Amino acid sequence: MVAGTVVDRCLAVTQGCCRNPRTAKDDDVTYRKIVAGLFISADGVVSAPEQWTFQHMTEQATAAIGAMIADADTLLLGRRTYQEFAGYWATQTGPMADALNGIRKLVATTTLTAADWTNSELLDGDLVRRVTELKAAPGRTINISGSVSVVQTLFEAGLIDDLHLMMFPVVLGGGTRLFPADGKRVAMHLEDATTFDSGVVHLHYRIGG
Repeated sequence: MVAGTVVDRCLAVTQGCCRNPRTAKDDDVTYRKIVAGLFISADGVVSAPEQWTFQHMTEQATAAIGAMIADADTLLLGRRTYQEFAGYWATQTGPMADALNGIRKLVATTTLTAADWTNSELLDGDLVRRVTELKAAPGRTINISGSVSVVQTLFEAGLIDDLHLMMFPVVLGGGTRLFPADGKRVAMHLEDATTFDSGVVHLHYRIGG
C-alpha cells in the first residue's frame, strides 16, 4: 500500500513468519483466503490515499503491511494500482522491493494488453469467475493491496475473507467510499484492532460475522 525504506525494515522482520497456507474451509473443500488491505479515512473515503496518509505513516503501520505481504504468494491488483506499483517498485531494491518483484502478480484489467513487471500476468475475463477459480486452486493467501474497484466487486460477490482497514485520523469530506450507499448488508467479525502512535487504527475484520 505504500513505498519507502521504512517498509523494507519492517518487512525484513516479518518475512520469517506467516508462512503457513491461510485457507478458508467450506465443508470438505479448502479454499485459499483472499485478504484485502486498504487505507481509509475516518469518513470512509479510500481514493487518492497518497494525498492524505504520508504524515501518519510509521513503522507500526508499515510492519502490518509487510506481514500481509509475507503471508501471501499472490498479489491481485487493479490496473491503476498495478501501474503505480510497477512504476515505483520495479526499479527499487531492499526487502519490500524483493518481495513485490518476486511475488506472483495478477492484474485485473480489461484494457491492458501486456504486464511487463516481473512475474506479472493479466487476469482478463469475468473477475468474479476468475477469482472463484483462483480460490479453489492450490496455494497460499491471495492479497489485494488498494485496488478499490476490485475489492468492491469481490466484496459484493462474497469472495473476500478478511478485510484490513487502516483508518487514518482525517475527514476528507468527499471522494470514493469503500462501501456504496446502496450496497448490501454484510456481517463482519472484528478479529483485532490496533491503535498506532500516529493515530492510525488498524482494523482486521473477518467477513461473515
